[in-house]
Amino acid sequence: MGSMATTEEDVLAGVGPRLRALRRARGVTLADLAAETGLTASTLSRLETGKLRPTLEQLLPLARAHAVPLDDLVQAPLTGDPRIHLRPVRRFGLTVVPLTRRPGGIQAYKVIYPPANRKRSIKLQTHEGYEWFYVLNGQVRLILGDQDLLLDAGEAAEFDTRLPHAISSAGNQPAELLTLFGAQGERAHLAPAPVRVNS
Repeated sequence: MGSMATTEEDVLAGVGPRLRALRRARGVTLADLAAETGLTASTLSRLETGKLRPTLEQLLPLARAHAVPLDDLVQAPLTGDPRIHLRPVRRFGLTVVPLTRRPGGIQAYKVIYPPANRKRSIKLQTHEGYEWFYVLNGQVRLILGDQDLLLDAGEAAEFDTRLPHAISSAGNQPAELLTLFGAQGERAHLAPAPVRVNS
């Protein structure tokens, strides 16, 4: 019985740092999060520092605000195992596999682009930040400003994402990329919005 209580304490002790990391990764203040969740900034601060034991009523709006499953907030504590459990996510036809679990800073992803679709219009986007990618398999089309480039497996590209850009598979096979970007790039690519480019 005692060990079960200890495990519960360990799990709850991990919630505070996780909440703080999620909020910082999104670049929102306690005041912003208070407005999103209806919880006070003081309550949020006490949850993040572990001074307040979280309840389900507090965790549900936080999971919604951070767009993570509730079980991610209360997942079992890390045991020092360095292996990352890869959880592919499908977004806008892409398969995205997070390769890092450390919130904030540069994030690494494996991104699989479906075979090129001749009918789909290319949407250029711009956002703050910098991006680097390496082509693992297939052929990639990178439109960057007025350049239209083809990259094969083994080639890499890096660019300022304030330039209008679009990345897609170039052939009838899926293209697999290893890509690195910061929080702005992560938000832009995992929730892309079309950007009008003045010609």
